[in-house]
Amino acid sequence: MMNVLGNGYINLVDSMGDDLTIVNAARKSFGKHSGDFSPKDKKLLKYLWDNKHTSPFEMVEFMFEVKAPLFVVRQWQRHRTWSYNEVSRRYTSDDLDFYFPETWRCQDTDNKQASSGEVNKVAQDHATHVLWGHTKNLTVVYEDLIESGICREQARMILPQNMMVEMVAKTDLSNLLHFLRLRLHKHAQWEIQEYAKAIVELIEPVVPETIKLFKKESEFNYGNEHKP
Repeated sequence: MMNVLGNGYINLVDSMGDDLTIVNAARKSFGKHSGDFSPKDKKLLKYLWDNKHTSPFEMVEFMFEVKAPLFVVRQWQRHRTWSYNEVSRRYTSDDLDFYFPETWRCQDTDNKQASSGEVNKVAQDHATHVLWGHTKNLTVVYEDLIESGICREQARMILPQNMMVEMVAKTDLSNLLHFLRLRLHKHAQWEIQEYAKAIVELIEPVVPETIKLFKKESEFNYGNEHKP
């Protein structure tokens, strides 16, 4: 398990397959099979990668357990090639938890969806104070609604975007790599970049040769240029 964003985390719950699974899936076309990952397999893996033969990579699957802010989870779930199941506030009103950023960023002047650099200390302190107060007030209102008999499925509408959400999420390696290409990009929101970086670390022991190829792709940003 890896902690992300303070009180968030991601854990690799289960996986199926490895680098050898990928090359053996490709070899099935010729009715061949390899028992151990050899230099010949490494060469074949690179061939599959360079020529964008994606279906053999789909034979490897990963299942993660995630705790992340609601706004991160909703970005994540735009990737519809994953399967998801999350804690529902229709069933429970317990264990509310919230994300409070350590640093507040400026709106980027060139990219309407992005941030750039940090705001000044006065703005930092103000934003933190406002978010803490807003979250506390909404939590009080939520608990008041529950105690007055309002059903959970309606009371939950008051909960803010910084609420932490827990989910399990599963996908195959090909679609996971597509997710990583997008969410490690410098234009992706910093918070989801942190989860993407953690995923790379978690799956690297399972598919080390594939991750070596992935890391060599120069267009991906590992520098987090707008990291706080």
